[in-house]
Order: sequence, then C-alpha cells, then structure tokens
Amino acid sequence: MSFDGTYDRDNIFAKILRGEVPSARVFEDEHVYAFMDAFPQARGHTLVIPKHSQARNLLEEEPQILSHLILGVQRVARAVRAAINPDGVMIMQFNGSPAGQTVFHLHFHIVPRWADQPMRLHAHGQMAEMAELKALAEQIAAKIS
Repeated sequence: MSFDGTYDRDNIFAKILRGEVPSARVFEDEHVYAFMDAFPQARGHTLVIPKHSQARNLLEEEPQILSHLILGVQRVARAVRAAINPDGVMIMQFNGSPAGQTVFHLHFHIVPRWADQPMRLHAHGQMAEMAELKALAEQIAAKIS
C-alpha cells in the first residue's frame, strides 16, 4: 500500500483493539495500547498503537494523538529495558509498503537488541507461542511506572 488510501477498519490492530483477536497486553491507558508482536524480531519485541485513531501512518496523524503515542512508546521502552536488560533498544516506525509497513494502522515497534544476537527479519518467520508472549508481557508490564 502507498501513503494514500482509506483506513481499513478490519486491519489486525483494529481487531485487537476491539477484542476480536487475542493479544499479549503489556500496557493500556486511555490513549495507547501496547502488546507483544506475534512475529517478534527479538525477544521482547513490543508494539504500541494509538487507541483512537484511523491514521494509517505517522504522516496522517494529528499532533495531539502523536504526543500521547510517543509518551506511551517511551514509557513502554523504559519498561522493556528494565524488564529484560537488552544492550540497546530500537524504536522503529514504518510508513508505506516500500518502507516495510505491513499493518496500516499507525504503530511503533520497540525491539530490544543484544550485541551478540542477530535480529530476525521484519514480518517473517514463525509466530511466537501466545503463552510465552503473555509471560513476557507480564514481566514488562511489572516494570511500567
């Protein structure tokens, strides 16, 4: 998909927000929802999405929603760091298919990195076990302040 288009109310993240598809919830407030990526690039890969948005990408979003969203990203990234102690943390956001976007609901990726471990490819590989994701989500959630 390109930058332009119509928001698909049946995208996977919209379904997660409506409770139609299960997710391993890490954090939720009135503005954002954070959950474990089902196809993680690394252990602890977490996604943060706005709850009240129909923006397909960052370029379509209103500043007030972005301000709440980036604060949520920072809060969750700090918890990921505290919970699993990576050597570094990548925070990524893709806009359009050519840039790597696969779900067209604005979202940020928080991907822990360790110096001695290669990162898996984005949107490839096997789906993680839900029980494992939920356990990791609880571990990260316990560090959110």
